[in-house]
Amino acid sequence: MRIAERPYYLAVIVILLFSAVAARAADQTVVLKAARMFDGKSKSLIPNGVVLVQGDKIVDVGSTVTIPSDAKVIDLGDMTLSPGFMDAHTHLTLDFTGNFNERRLKELQTNVSEMTLMAISYARATLEAGFTTVRDLGSRFVGSPEFVDVALRNAINHGITPGPHMLVATKGIGATGGHFDATGGYRDKLFGREPDPSEGIADGPDEIRKAVRFEVKNGANVIKAAVSGGVLSLADEVDTPQFTPAEMAALVDESHRLRKKVAVHCHGDQAAREAIEAGVDSIEHGSFMKTETLQLMKTKGTYLVPTLMATEYILSKIDSYPPALQAKARAAGAARSEMFRNAVKMGVKIALGTDAGVFPHGDNAKEFALMVGLGMQPIDALRSGTSNDADLLGIGQAVGTLEKGKRADIVAMPGDPTADITATEHISFVMKDGKIIRNGPATPRTAAVRDDDVDLPVD
Repeated sequence: MRIAERPYYLAVIVILLFSAVAARAADQTVVLKAARMFDGKSKSLIPNGVVLVQGDKIVDVGSTVTIPSDAKVIDLGDMTLSPGFMDAHTHLTLDFTGNFNERRLKELQTNVSEMTLMAISYARATLEAGFTTVRDLGSRFVGSPEFVDVALRNAINHGITPGPHMLVATKGIGATGGHFDATGGYRDKLFGREPDPSEGIADGPDEIRKAVRFEVKNGANVIKAAVSGGVLSLADEVDTPQFTPAEMAALVDESHRLRKKVAVHCHGDQAAREAIEAGVDSIEHGSFMKTETLQLMKTKGTYLVPTLMATEYILSKIDSYPPALQAKARAAGAARSEMFRNAVKMGVKIALGTDAGVFPHGDNAKEFALMVGLGMQPIDALRSGTSNDADLLGIGQAVGTLEKGKRADIVAMPGDPTADITATEHISFVMKDGKIIRNGPATPRTAAVRDDDVDLPVD
């Protein structure tokens, strides 16, 4: 070796040594220990839970796991480990809380870029509450073509801003004058023209197919459609069908051809029955569904995503909504409790979804207690927000349970959630992709700018 070559080879050796050290540090095993563990699939908690994490994956889990001598051990004490919670129905780019009429004015005044910045805080609050994966079902801004949910998802995936894993539906698909028509309730031609399939508003099977293709083209992971009226829309009745059977068939066929699941906003029984028969993957809300329709859901394997928190919040703030919406909210609220109890008794598949955005982001876990209060067993409620959600979203091979090879999305809550389900509301440890997001107090929430966000009809 020539003398002149030595510095080069020395530099290469130093680089390789540093790389090896860095790789070992990155691959260091982290061990999470707690008094008990919910693995996402068992019918009871497992005592003395231990989860071994290496990189972004779980490498071992159980009560009698051998702990490597060089592992970093985090003993969480009298806590319960769980798969990261999942929420199958959120609106992370929106905030529908506050005074209804004031929001309708300010939605026309606030820049979409500003609303995007607000969404960053909503995503952080959701993640720190223990929800490591969400399905975001609709993000639209009156008069704007922007896909803010796609941008937020991508920014999170690239590590630009913290937030949960997101599956997004972009604008959602609805009928002219229906629940997703953002111009409903305003005078005709105020916005210059009628919305079209590029804004998710479509009439007839061909237009619906075009809307599905357009949304997939622009980044949709799932297709959302409003097939009945809704609570927070002014121009429709809450339970009226808004798609014909032919339109429903086109929606499902086109979405499934493109390997996308279909979630439908639906309060009414007739619309739900027709949607289930068409083959949708989930009914969101389902307030007025009758036992015959629930039986059809069970037979078909269709998921119910009940979004109990949305109705609960609206009813608690009922005076801040116009009289027409108050009447619709009360009717939906009165019907949904019996519907949910029947669904539980009948064994309909249920996945946790909250409609976050109708209530403040970060309060998603309150859905667990509402489900238990209406007859669901606590362990089943926990499954609904973990493995059931993962199955519905089609990502059960990666998340939803604490198992070897699964993604290291893990949370811990105080005490025993099967004895007190509200423990889910007091998460103090959050790990996502093997990285510790929170181990102690949450980041203080920024003051919500609730009147500045858009007020598109949601659910």
